[in-house]
Amino acid sequence: MAQLRKIAIVGSARIPFCRAYTGYANETNLSMLTAALAGVADKYGLKGQAVNEVMGGAVISHSRDFNVAREAALDAGFSPRTPGTNLQIACGTSLQAALNLGAKIASGEIDSAIACGTDTVSDSPIVFGSKFQHRLVDLNRARTPQEKLAAFRGFTLGELTPVAPSTQEPRTGLSMGEHCELMARQWGITREAQDELALASHINAAKAYDAGFHDDLIVPCAGVLKDNNVRADTSLAKMAVMKPAFDKSSGHGTLTAANSTPLTDGASAVLLASEEWAKARDLPILAYLSFGQVAANDFAHGEGLLMAPTIAVSEMLKRAGLTLQDFDLYEIHEAFAAQVLCTLKAWEDPDYCKNVLGRDAPLGTVDRTKLNPKGSSLAYGHPFAATGARILGLAAKEVATEMKQRALISVCTAGGQGVAAIIERAA
Repeated sequence: MAQLRKIAIVGSARIPFCRAYTGYANETNLSMLTAALAGVADKYGLKGQAVNEVMGGAVISHSRDFNVAREAALDAGFSPRTPGTNLQIACGTSLQAALNLGAKIASGEIDSAIACGTDTVSDSPIVFGSKFQHRLVDLNRARTPQEKLAAFRGFTLGELTPVAPSTQEPRTGLSMGEHCELMARQWGITREAQDELALASHINAAKAYDAGFHDDLIVPCAGVLKDNNVRADTSLAKMAVMKPAFDKSSGHGTLTAANSTPLTDGASAVLLASEEWAKARDLPILAYLSFGQVAANDFAHGEGLLMAPTIAVSEMLKRAGLTLQDFDLYEIHEAFAAQVLCTLKAWEDPDYCKNVLGRDAPLGTVDRTKLNPKGSSLAYGHPFAATGARILGLAAKEVATEMKQRALISVCTAGGQGVAAIIERAA
């Protein structure tokens, strides 16, 4: 059997992230992902060139988004010989795509790949209810005037009421925010702690912008030049006046618009390769993708919708022979400030680590100065499928340019799942 090869992270490109219904109100999943992929092609001299595979997808998609990875790769100017694969695992989509593609690179199946993701809330598909849908199907199949009339027998105007996309979990009927409120209550996470973490995210993101960290990571799209959710001027006092966003009636709600990610539009992409492919093209190697893990839990019966990353990280650390403290950087996706704080508390909890993670001792604490030092999703926003690639690209640049040896990445997803990865500095 051939020896596994290293998975090189060459670099990344993303478009600015925008709050829904603002900068990208007239854009689509395809147009945004095309811009991100074109950014990769321009940055690394790949226009007209073939990449062995582009993999990614969108969480909120139209029927017209047929294999958006393939179509965007073609629109972005890659060779028609570049195959595209659609993948969707909610908020972990583009990170899972990187793990899948990395495995192919490691095994020698391919030499180059792009992991990507895109999502637009502004262009959400609006559909009709099942009764009217069935009428349209019958109308399409009708061959005679009588059959066409029969398709609308008994029709009422109420059937035209559109069905908006739902954020509810099919197994519980609760939204992600409602689930996270339950987690915050279970783990004793206060409103003040959540606001403090959210404030730190905005401050760190603003500092990263001011320092020029994002200058070579972000490519313009639709006239937008930078993320429009970062609030350099926010404060705990401003956050304190926000009303609960998900638990509005009990008097105990702690999640607000200030400590939860906003609905966001955006797209991102990361270029992966074998060392040989990158070196042959004189391309940089920022870091290596060395480990990955996906996990799931029984969230419908009380394990916490967004707690599966605790399992993924624990299992990955076992395989890697590492401890939770063996990292210079922790990039934990901030779907909600409460989710991050619940995760950190769970890793410190002896009972949770024993009964859920199967460990004899707690994983322990994380040095907060190493946690999301450039800000994360609370500041930048969270276009669901695009977030993993944003984090992977940012972390790779950070370990390469700031002499950090190793980074841990953790992304929670809908459906009670989590995706984790380890990257290591190349030199």
